[in-house]
Amino acid sequence: MEQTPSETPQKTFECQLCGLSTPFTYYGQKPPNTRAIVLLEECFVTKDPFCPDKEKFLVLGSTCSLCSMCVCVGSDCSLFYTKRFCMQCVNKNLDQFPHQIQTELAKKKQS
Repeated sequence: MEQTPSETPQKTFECQLCGLSTPFTYYGQKPPNTRAIVLLEECFVTKDPFCPDKEKFLVLGSTCSLCSMCVCVGSDCSLFYTKRFCMQCVNKNLDQFPHQIQTELAKKKQS
């Protein structure tokens, strides 16, 4: 399919752990068409396809603050604790996280 000058190629977000791959519309902390929303991290964001409201969006993922791996927000792939961490870095540095997070992750592994 030929691309017309008015079309821009879609950028794709891909989680390097689970392989989730989907187009994203914005990367940053202040998604477009939002009034007073500032995200706590630089995120890959897309418009919510289930909502006609332009202000609604979905956060797809971000980069790990330790290894810079691109990861989705799924609990099997990443954890947000003041910053985004991929689960590989979380597991390598588990003793550096608060006891409550260590306990929650241990419960998750058991189930």
